[in-house]
Amino acid sequence: MGVYLVSIDEREWFGEEEGGHADVASALNEELGRRGLPPYASVRGPGAGAPAAGGWFEEKVSPSMQGFEAWCRTHLTEAERDTLYGWTVLVPLSLEERVQLPFGSGYWDETVIAGAPQVLAPAERLAAAVGLPVDLIPATGGNLELTFWFSEGGASKAAESRPGPWSEDLDAAFYTAVYLRAAQYSLHHGCPMVYS
Repeated sequence: MGVYLVSIDEREWFGEEEGGHADVASALNEELGRRGLPPYASVRGPGAGAPAAGGWFEEKVSPSMQGFEAWCRTHLTEAERDTLYGWTVLVPLSLEERVQLPFGSGYWDETVIAGAPQVLAPAERLAAAVGLPVDLIPATGGNLELTFWFSEGGASKAAESRPGPWSEDLDAAFYTAVYLRAAQYSLHHGCPMVYS
C-alpha cells in the first residue's frame, strides 16, 4: 500500500467509471473557458495511450518529506513552494493560477490542478540549488524507476562519485527528483499526473 504519483491516459482522464476523472476533466475545461483558454481535450500519453508501448510514470511517495520541505523553505519562496508541491493533479498546460475544484479523493478534500510548466520552473531551481545530478537519475518511463534508484543503491553510488548537498539527504533528493521528472514527463507526453 501507499500513495503513488502516476501518469494517466485519455481513457482514465475522461472516464466516468470508477477510477476515471471525467468530473475533474469537465470542471477543468469549464474553468479554462472562464479564463479564455482552450479546453484540455486531447490527452496524448506515451505510446498513444498504450503504456506498454511507451512506458508510464509511477512512483511511490512514501519517504519522509521533512528534509524536502526544509530545502524548499531554504531555496524557494512560499509561492514557489505552493506551486511545486501544492497540487493533486498536474496537467501539461500553462496555468498561471492553479485550479481548485470541490472534488475530494482518498487523500485530499479537494482537487488542486497545477500546470506542468509552472511546476517545472521551481523544480529545476531546487534541483540546481542542491546540486542534484539530473544527468544520472532515471528520466522515468517505467514502474517505480526513481523509487528503486533511490532505495536500491543507485543514488548512493551516484553520491560517492558526485557528492553535494543533494547527497546529504537522499529522501529530500528523491522528492526533488520526483517533482522534476513528473513535470517533465507530463509536458513531454502530454498527459496528466495524479495521486493514486
